[in-house]
Amino acid sequence: MNTLEAVRIALLSLWANKLRSVLTLLGMVIGVAAVIAVVTFTNGLNKYMAEKVFNLGADVIIINKSANVITNVEQWLESERRKDITYEDYEAVRDECRSCKIVGASIGYFSGDVKYGDRDSESTGIRGWTHSMGRIYDIDLILGRPLTEADERAGSHVAVVGHDIYENLLGPGDPLGKLIRVDGQEYAVIGVGKKEGSSLGQSRDNWVAIPLTSWRRQYGARRSVRIWIKSYGVGDDLERAVDDARVILRARRHDLPGQRDSFEADTNQTFLNIWANISSTVFLVVILLASMSIIVGGIVIMNIMLVSVTERTREIGIRKALGARRHDVLAQFLLEAVTIAMVGGILGIILGVVVAKTVSALVGMPASVPPWAIGAAVAVAANVGIFFGVYPASRAARLDPIVALRFEL
Repeated sequence: MNTLEAVRIALLSLWANKLRSVLTLLGMVIGVAAVIAVVTFTNGLNKYMAEKVFNLGADVIIINKSANVITNVEQWLESERRKDITYEDYEAVRDECRSCKIVGASIGYFSGDVKYGDRDSESTGIRGWTHSMGRIYDIDLILGRPLTEADERAGSHVAVVGHDIYENLLGPGDPLGKLIRVDGQEYAVIGVGKKEGSSLGQSRDNWVAIPLTSWRRQYGARRSVRIWIKSYGVGDDLERAVDDARVILRARRHDLPGQRDSFEADTNQTFLNIWANISSTVFLVVILLASMSIIVGGIVIMNIMLVSVTERTREIGIRKALGARRHDVLAQFLLEAVTIAMVGGILGIILGVVVAKTVSALVGMPASVPPWAIGAAVAVAANVGIFFGVYPASRAARLDPIVALRFEL
């Protein structure tokens, strides 16, 4: 019997026993689908995090009182005991850091209430920015101008708004010069940001940026400032900027020699490394759980193949009587087991991709199917078929043709 004939018999057997085939393939399909879906989500999410969420630029440094990503309670408690980073700390870094190309400052992004006329936008991010933050954050404007140093010095009541505010709140007509109320205070719109889309289902365009001095006057000056630094480049230039800023801040904050920094200096790569560790852990756990389903699917395939050997005992006897050798019978049933596993694997790949794409479309999260994942899924399915098909195939190959010909179900 050639390979194609064995594959044809296996497919006909699956088609002839539809309910049994569905139950046989279920474990394999679910396991492979779970693996494909997880790989697709993880791959797409990693790219999305790099391009959309942590898109600060490789030459940007963020200095904050606490870690920008807190992973445990002890880390949070330690950061709460630290002194705030002050506006004067920002000014010192701005004036003294020779390796820093641009230095800016912001105060924590929190939700506020923005109104225009009878329209209201809740949960809008209120950003307190220095005039240099627009260049560091790489904000593109479609209308108007950015915040200026004069706005910052005067504490002007002016604002640059995100595209959601322009589109949903300000209505038709020229938005520049319109007065919006930010938590009760009036600000004149001077610029509108380019539409950025959503991030993990949350809009990235629902924000208002006002001068940091105006923000401090409205919400209070006793808040820690976040310092943003753009270096002259990456590599050594980035390291020099980090070192210069650390020396300035350690001196101002009286950090003793050998003592840890009383602040955190992070780069884009810091966030990406943290995310990579989290995503790889989740990926590993889900893959292990999915592997159990694949193993169960393999056991079911072995059980069905044993049933098939019993049902086809007379057929095996006839084949051997006509000259089929042991390795011919072994190869026939092994190929059938591999075919069944491969069918389950292919259906699992299709289901996994469909699930991943559907969920991505619903929540606005990207999904990218790497070619290696499909190849790996096919290889795993084939190997499962071989591993769990060896015993039923060897049992069929060892049947005595005389006994097999006498067999009656």
